[in-house]
Amino acid sequence: MALLQILAYPDARLRTRAQPVRQFDADLARLIDDMFETMYAARGIGLAATQVNVHLQVVAIDISGKGEAPEVFINPQIVARRRLGKVEESCLSVPGVSDFVKRHTVVRVHALDRAGAPVDREVDGMLAVCLGHEIDHLRGRLFVDHLGLVKRLWVRLRAARIGSARRASAPAAASPDATGIISRA
Repeated sequence: MALLQILAYPDARLRTRAQPVRQFDADLARLIDDMFETMYAARGIGLAATQVNVHLQVVAIDISGKGEAPEVFINPQIVARRRLGKVEESCLSVPGVSDFVKRHTVVRVHALDRAGAPVDREVDGMLAVCLGHEIDHLRGRLFVDHLGLVKRLWVRLRAARIGSARRASAPAAASPDATGIISRA
């Protein structure tokens, strides 16, 4: 397994719409495993393939954040929504920023699992919010798009500062190779 590079806002590749997965093979299984490893290493609870510059409709979620409840949603579609609420969100692609956005806290999702079997579930709470957030990524949207203009401008400035600081302090050995993968030593 390998750690993948997580794209950081405002990288334009985060705006790419993901394509449906059509092939369930060893490459897809490796991508899913690498996504989970990357998500856990970054201390996240959800990761869309778009965030690691793979533009396929793949979402990895573990709301436990500890490897206790990993779930994969491939080609996910939210087909019903209920209970709109204001929830605090953050994002691995927008480090150091969190804010409140409106999301549905109960959703019905149609998807495929990692083997290609159909999944049809109603989920609620954190899992519903996380699914909405990650499916937004697959459509080229970020949680900051749900914020007002002034907050979006503030987030863009903050992201630029954080990105500059990270580039200045990053050791050369931690740079991703040409595939975008950061290997563990």
